[in-house]
Amino acid sequence: MNLNVSGHHVEVTPAIRTYVKSKLERVTRHFDHVIDAHVILTVDKLRQKAEVTLHVAGKDLHCESEEEDLYAAIDLLADKLDRQVLRYKDKLYDKRV
Repeated sequence: MNLNVSGHHVEVTPAIRTYVKSKLERVTRHFDHVIDAHVILTVDKLRQKAEVTLHVAGKDLHCESEEEDLYAAIDLLADKLDRQVLRYKDKLYDKRV
């Protein structure tokens, strides 16, 4: 999986990059056909926003979350994305049967 992490009004440090990578590894454990992921981290005055576009075979999944802490936003993003990937995987395998 190709991972692209970019930041708007925030510098993406190696610590943030490894944290995002470790959180998104959970998605690849559930679904192997992930091609690439594009993560955008945005900091406004009091709100930190994390959003991801995940390119899987046949579809793009998009998810975003906002929290007061950037790491909490990344955690929430990973949970939402995990649920979306599992739902997509179930739909994909239901069509085959």
